[in-house]
Amino acid sequence: MKYRNNKLVYASLFLISGFAVWAQDSLVSPKVKFDFSGYLETYYSYDFNEPQGTKRQDFLYNHNRHNEFNVNMAMFRSSISYDNFYAKIAMHTGTYVQDNYSNEDLKLLSEAYIGAYLDKSQKTSIEAGIFASHIGFETATSSSNLNLTRSILAENSPYFLSGVKLNYKPNEKWLFSGILNNGWQRINKPNKNALPAFGSQIVYKSSSKSTLNWSTFIGDEPVGENLRTRYFSNVYWDNQWNDQWRTIMGFDYGLQKRIESDGFANWYSPVLITQYCISNKWQIAYRSEYYQDKENIVISADNGSFKTIGNSLNLDFLPNAKVKIRTEARWLHSDTENFATQSGYSKDNFFVTTAMSFEF
Repeated sequence: MKYRNNKLVYASLFLISGFAVWAQDSLVSPKVKFDFSGYLETYYSYDFNEPQGTKRQDFLYNHNRHNEFNVNMAMFRSSISYDNFYAKIAMHTGTYVQDNYSNEDLKLLSEAYIGAYLDKSQKTSIEAGIFASHIGFETATSSSNLNLTRSILAENSPYFLSGVKLNYKPNEKWLFSGILNNGWQRINKPNKNALPAFGSQIVYKSSSKSTLNWSTFIGDEPVGENLRTRYFSNVYWDNQWNDQWRTIMGFDYGLQKRIESDGFANWYSPVLITQYCISNKWQIAYRSEYYQDKENIVISADNGSFKTIGNSLNLDFLPNAKVKIRTEARWLHSDTENFATQSGYSKDNFFVTTAMSFEF
């Protein structure tokens, strides 16, 4: 026991001395900046279809456990910058990670990239590594989204990419980005014969309350042993009308070359979200969406094409600036039986999700 205590003392002294060296170095080099932050989201979801599988529904990747208290995401972020260089790394865990990173070797990393500004005015930068996707208006941390759960179009487009990104921001209104990456939400590249995929992003902010975004993706995606070219476009407009009203309108459209016949299969999804702030502590949000993937390119439907309409109603309570307590009721309806139940599939799916998040 005494030997073990000595080991703890030595370890503590080592950590303290390391911190002292870091602090001293920071004083010598005042331009070195560190930042740490974190995010934790717990949830409970009840699916009235009462599915029996591990996941509630195969095409959802967040809050996707039925009648079970769980952690959707726990994340710790760190960043460092010095002169014109910077680096970010974020580690995460939770059911979101289990479902989204099931095919990846590096499941622990949410972000891990190094960046550099290429000019003194810091208008042009290059980043390399694993970073958040440039596609869509909903992020993996739900506290920043208007609804608790993600739209179907957000769940079935990339949350992350691995590659190299070049950014150019000439002023506060415009941002242009070009991205070479390993493919559609991939860290590992499953087919080494595929060329790097390409993505682009154009952001225009007419004011601090209005954002217009256009993002694209072009790349060869593996389908069995074959490669099929995928083209994808995401457009959205996010507008804060006043202190109470905010609206987001989005539209996704994708094309992919068919395997057994000529031409391209397509999928698309429009979505409208409106949020109303009742007070500083209470908010409500409504979402209406439609998702069509007739040939099951992105969403695999066992019982035919995937054509689904959805409606969501959200109520948020904000006790302080760091905590959100949210409840959402969501109903989905499809032309065919695509939603898992106890004994098979149904055309309808209704579920209620409650979550509490803390961000620091």
